[in-house]
Amino acid sequence: MKASLKTKLNQVVERFEELSALLSDSETIANQDRFRAYSKEYSEIEPVVQNYQDYQKTEKLITEAQLMLADEDPDIRQMAQEELAELEPTLNDLGQQLQIRLLPKDPNDGNNIFLEIRAGTGGDEAAIFAGDLLKMYLRYAESMNWQVEILNEREGEHGGYKEVIARIEGKQVYGNLKFESGAHRVQRVPQTESQGRIHTSACTVAVLPEINDIDAIEIEKSDLRIDTYRASGAGGQHVNKTDSAVRLTHIPSGLVVECQDERSQHKNKARAMSLLQSRLLDKAQSEQFQEQAERRKIQVGSGDRSEKIRTYNFPDGRVTDHRINLTLHRLTQIMAGELSPIVDQLLQEYQADQLNSLGLDNEADV
Repeated sequence: MKASLKTKLNQVVERFEELSALLSDSETIANQDRFRAYSKEYSEIEPVVQNYQDYQKTEKLITEAQLMLADEDPDIRQMAQEELAELEPTLNDLGQQLQIRLLPKDPNDGNNIFLEIRAGTGGDEAAIFAGDLLKMYLRYAESMNWQVEILNEREGEHGGYKEVIARIEGKQVYGNLKFESGAHRVQRVPQTESQGRIHTSACTVAVLPEINDIDAIEIEKSDLRIDTYRASGAGGQHVNKTDSAVRLTHIPSGLVVECQDERSQHKNKARAMSLLQSRLLDKAQSEQFQEQAERRKIQVGSGDRSEKIRTYNFPDGRVTDHRINLTLHRLTQIMAGELSPIVDQLLQEYQADQLNSLGLDNEADV
């Protein structure tokens, strides 16, 4: 195991033991805010400690088996060789797990998200594809037991959406979908194509974490213009009788957000404000990512909207993620919401890139 990794793990174990004592202390129990904070930290590092304990146990068994290799009895030496053949790969897997567990955590991984899908090049076909992408994400959300609400939509003339914005709520939503941001390209024969020619169209997807801390992004009242209007679309007669829809314009940045999902103007304003904060945060982060892009091996999660990240080829039934050179001949299943094979691989590649950037492979073992 690398020296830096063992040092970090020992520090985690010390903190875990300290938290165990603090959670049993009467003063901590009396202060519920502090108790909740300690409990959250305890639950976050407990899997790391358990993983490290398994690593240490396996390491000890390997040492014992290595000593048995010097035994005079050939049967014992044979048994030791068999144990080592089983234990050494296990130790390696546990070590890899520990490295991943100690990687810096994205503070937004547990957040809900705003999912924005916009039709790009391709006209009506791009709008139809935007609708297909929305269905794909809705089905994936359903499989993950997440809740979805559509905040704003502009339908295409022949189906689909020119633009659609949804809020997705659930466990680790941003952590699972943050790598979906970028340009998604589709290659297929449109329904409106009479000659049977394959067309290429594109949509952009933006995944923005919902800001939990309302003060994280400050917005001056003087920088905001608020317009109300009557909502359109589904919702019955009520939406056509009151100015419940809200449009917010952030004057310094020029960002405009709309929300007409809720019947209450107050609720729509709150949703729109949350979306505006998320977009402002995304804008600031994108500028930082752009500065760091040249130093990164892959662009996973960079949020670069201009970069083509994935192609959906219908004639060949395949999906290709260009950032990690992953091609899957499972287009039907993926469009039906089975995104895990792509999501999991993107996460693994991202973690590998993080490990490499930390330079752990260049350190000496201890």
